[in-house]
Amino acid sequence: QVQLVESGGGSVQAGGSLRLSCAASKLTSLTMSTICMAWFRQAPGQEREGVATITNEGATNVADSVKGRFTISKDNDNKDNDNNTLYLQMNSRKPEDTAVYYCAADFIYYGLLKDYKYWGQGTQVTVSS
Repeated sequence: QVQLVESGGGSVQAGGSLRLSCAASKLTSLTMSTICMAWFRQAPGQEREGVATITNEGATNVADSVKGRFTISKDNDNKDNDNNTLYLQMNSRKPEDTAVYYCAADFIYYGLLKDYKYWGQGTQVTVSS
């Protein structure tokens, strides 16, 4: 069972930067190298939408709405096979980026679709103008 825990959310003024982390536990380094991960977000009253994805081979993709501002990466150098971490670097934040951000993972790559099997609980990000 993959466990995902997000952190790093908070309040930031427009134009600022924030980095979210997602600790993926119960994974070996081998498993981390075979799993695909993604960031989603959900604003109040809106559908959950895909923000950025990273395949098991490290290929990345970001939604058009955040392209050039958000970057996804992962760190699976934990040789103790305990926690491995996914990141979302968010620059040039806009008020419309305000949402709960979720980390997701699966051994199948679903792109920006919401079909991932494993989900974190989410972390709130608020951008004020």
